[in-house]
Amino acid sequence: MTATLWLLPVALGDTPWQQCLPPATCNAACQLSHFIAENAKTARAELKRMAHPIPLRELNIVQLPEKLSYTETAAIDQLLSPLLAGRDVGLMSEAGCPAIADPGALLVRRAHALGLCVKPLVGPSSILLALMASGLDGQRFAFHGYLPAREPERSQRIAALEKESLHLQQTQIFIETPYRNLALFTALIKEAHPHTLLCLACDLTLAQEMIVTRPVAEWKKQPPPEIDKRPTVFLFLASQ
Repeated sequence: MTATLWLLPVALGDTPWQQCLPPATCNAACQLSHFIAENAKTARAELKRMAHPIPLRELNIVQLPEKLSYTETAAIDQLLSPLLAGRDVGLMSEAGCPAIADPGALLVRRAHALGLCVKPLVGPSSILLALMASGLDGQRFAFHGYLPAREPERSQRIAALEKESLHLQQTQIFIETPYRNLALFTALIKEAHPHTLLCLACDLTLAQEMIVTRPVAEWKKQPPPEIDKRPTVFLFLASQ
């Protein structure tokens, strides 16, 4: 039988896995001995929390290179080599679901090209959790990754996304490096239309979780939100 690339979601932050992962996902992870991870150290910590029955030092955990492109098929095939030898492999992300805003997508695409079986498992996606809880349009939405970090490119990008959101009635979703959260928030409330709905979804699934949706005009009346250095998903929906 063809070996399987298992897409293993992980808990967000220090949330106990029992609160956000079904037992079937944990059980699948605990059946594997080969893993590909964005960060080997945190992957080991997650597998330890899952009480993996094999000693951690005996697990084969290969870390993804920091920079990898679709054209580097030899490097990707090397990562997938256990699968090509008939052994199942688990792909783990740093934040929630593999291959969603995650370099693991490169391996999944190549696995399909090689005729390998790909099996996604249930677990938390910060992007989808934020969209669910935002109250914004869940029929038409787009995830844009990171916006430009510098001005004027960042403000220009916000203006273009707001125009697109109004035209398509589409929720725009993006993230930022946590220490730049406040700078992005400041740019958003400066550039966006007062009626545009802006949602901040912070520390999803954690004890200190905060999810708030307000018109930009309302955000301007409030003190700056406490989002500095907290993992945050930003969403907005333009309105006339």
